[in-house]
Amino acid sequence: MNSDIQTIVARQRDYFMTGETRPFSFRRRALRTLYRAVCENEALINDALKADLNKSAFETYMTETGIVLEEISYHLRHLRRWMKNRRIHTPIAQFHSRSYIAPEPYGVSLIMSPWNYPIQLCLSPVVGAISGGNCAVIKPSAYASATSSAIATIIGDAFPSEYLKVVEGGRQENNRLLEEKFDYIFFTGSVAVGKVVMEAASKHLTPVTLELGGKSPAIVDETANIPVAARRIAFGKVLNAGQTCVEPDYLFVHRSVEDRFISEFKRALDEFFPDGDMTTMPTIVSSKHFERLKGLLAETKIAIGGGMDDERRFIEPTVLTDVVFDAPVMQEEIFGPILPIIPYDDLNECISYITSHPRPLALYLFTERRDREKQILERCSFGGGCINDTIIHLANPELPFGGVGDSGMGSYHGKRSFDTFTHYRSIVRKSTWIDLPMRYHPYKERNLRIIRRLLK
Repeated sequence: MNSDIQTIVARQRDYFMTGETRPFSFRRRALRTLYRAVCENEALINDALKADLNKSAFETYMTETGIVLEEISYHLRHLRRWMKNRRIHTPIAQFHSRSYIAPEPYGVSLIMSPWNYPIQLCLSPVVGAISGGNCAVIKPSAYASATSSAIATIIGDAFPSEYLKVVEGGRQENNRLLEEKFDYIFFTGSVAVGKVVMEAASKHLTPVTLELGGKSPAIVDETANIPVAARRIAFGKVLNAGQTCVEPDYLFVHRSVEDRFISEFKRALDEFFPDGDMTTMPTIVSSKHFERLKGLLAETKIAIGGGMDDERRFIEPTVLTDVVFDAPVMQEEIFGPILPIIPYDDLNECISYITSHPRPLALYLFTERRDREKQILERCSFGGGCINDTIIHLANPELPFGGVGDSGMGSYHGKRSFDTFTHYRSIVRKSTWIDLPMRYHPYKERNLRIIRRLLK
């Protein structure tokens, strides 16, 4: 395996150095090829996600395939403009010359993706790598083994391995890949593994994007539209069985509306799953994660849900009340369909708790007051979020998506994906018909006075 990975990276580097991946025509053709490959393999993707996570075809298209296809379409519409050199003002001190910024690809990139959205979070960065003119080694997660195999088939059938290559496997393959020198690494996953990736990248001074996670709070104040807030928070919790990096991890709700919120949350679940039929809801990805979530429910007060099916690794959407800050469920990212509710009296209580903990990937505020919105946005730092909704901010290709602090570094989606996989060179083209002597030795006081005037 070591020699195989070395060969893959060496072949990609040789191919990149030919310059084949740089022209607009090549990048456009590759994007169209990927679009066609995803469409032609939609049934394969649906079957794989059904096997790995029990995702329905509807949820698969809404949260995986459709987002990737939209991302490709967005890049196809804008790529030619993104690739152009951009003229920049040149100061008079540089007379006579022209300045511009020239985008160029990094080279050979490594894209390491997670299991929770194994199509979207793998292929969306690949779109950026293609648009940027890079080659890419793609490492899907072994936890979603059926989808990993599907990705390997889709990419392998559509592209030569010296351009795009999928490496399957688990921790051993991850470690081996990180020993290689890449020109860019894009990682999506946990904070703990993100630190390992960054440490490995530092040995080669390789730039990285880290898309991580954390405990993303939701806040519902007393002015919020409670039925809508409950429905939209429930949507964020049941989507992918809560296995979403930007899911509302825990909820601050104003004490005066707590009971009503719980009632409306239950009503929303009844609407989502008529007659209590939750067979279309995704399951927990592995026994390891299932047992971890069961442990978080121990010795908690359950207001809604709590049912489990060990054989299917299924947990009902569950609401916890009377939650204290030092409870196990508040000590780690839940990554499951469990919602702890913490009542509050003053919004400053929420702000104080949020700002005293690692900065989250997302934050969701439900309020009808603009001053509350301003207060949260000015005092709380987080990757991104919504006012009066959850999750949907990551579906807009015009919005960059990424974390801050412990929740990650760098961003992507839309043009930001192109930027992520692109180095912007600063170029000055100087004329030769004039060569001002004042910058050369011997330095003279008179020339210094001229330079002072020019550089003011």
